[in-house]
Amino acid sequence: MKKNGWWMKSLPLASRLFFSHLVVMIVGVVSLVIISKISSPRFFVLHLERLQHRGFDLIDVRTELVAGFEIAWRRSTVWSVLVGTSAAGGLSFWVAKRIMQRLTEMEQITQRFASGDMEARVPISDIPEINRLGNSFNRMAASLEGVEVRRRELISDMTHELRTPLTVVRGYLEELATGEIEPSLEIYQRLVQETKRLERLVNDLQVLSKAEAGYLPIHLQPINLRPLLESLVESFSDQLLEDGPVLQLECPSPLPLVMADIDRTEQVLINLIGNAIRYTTKGEITIRVWLTPGQCWVAVKDTGIGIAEENLAHVFERFWRADSSRDRHSGGTGIGLTISHRLVELQGGQMQVESQLGVGSEFRFSLSLA
Repeated sequence: MKKNGWWMKSLPLASRLFFSHLVVMIVGVVSLVIISKISSPRFFVLHLERLQHRGFDLIDVRTELVAGFEIAWRRSTVWSVLVGTSAAGGLSFWVAKRIMQRLTEMEQITQRFASGDMEARVPISDIPEINRLGNSFNRMAASLEGVEVRRRELISDMTHELRTPLTVVRGYLEELATGEIEPSLEIYQRLVQETKRLERLVNDLQVLSKAEAGYLPIHLQPINLRPLLESLVESFSDQLLEDGPVLQLECPSPLPLVMADIDRTEQVLINLIGNAIRYTTKGEITIRVWLTPGQCWVAVKDTGIGIAEENLAHVFERFWRADSSRDRHSGGTGIGLTISHRLVELQGGQMQVESQLGVGSEFRFSLSLA
């Protein structure tokens, strides 16, 4: 019994499908023949007896009729078995081949995908079960392709961003080593500034990679945003110059609790307020809070340089800058908005932006009410 099971398992799937169909067919045919052999002569004899009761004289030919019936039954059974077996065998072979053709296609597609062809997809099948399996593979392939694309983009962007501060640091160090420039406090401050920029970039990339991979822990709990907003307004106001922008808060009181991670929400607000201050030299920066059914919205609106309409679609992309030179000078990494956007999504909210070049920008995000 074990040897037979091992023998079947060693066969290809097409052969196993074919033999399984044949076994089912043989069992059905044998059952039909046995039942017919037992019951058909008996039913025929009963039919003859009914004819005799109705007045037909069949005594002299009864034996010949039964013998003739048995001969005709055997011949018809032989032909039925031959034709039925041939038809069932051919149909089983066609079905097994059809199924295996689809599975072979899927195997070839998966091998192409495993070898690096990220665009390989399983074609649509007319077999519902195989079609569902193919759709599942295609969804997985699309997800993995997106991950691979983001990985390549991240490596490319990170290499580009690291090159500038490293080049600056190397240039100063080479000139200091060769004596081309004299050590000074200004040079050391520039080196420290570039080193801090590298540190911020690495930290932001670590946070972004965890957020995009879903590994960044988010601890949602009911919190009151008003104390956090007031603390941030006070902290940033102390850093503003007298001729700089004015930071103000518009928040209803009392404010209902929201479901959020207070640390991640603070990180989002710091990024948005910091960007508003960086691009606003004068005017007002307003932090506004309002409520909608089931949602609490927080907006940071400035009167800064604004963003062109054609660039709004790229605001939340990694390393995108509306004003590259200005942002580099002020020390931004170019992924703060990307991180903020992802942190809001992980908390179940959404982030939006409205801006007009030369007028200002408004970044707003939502959190669910507790």
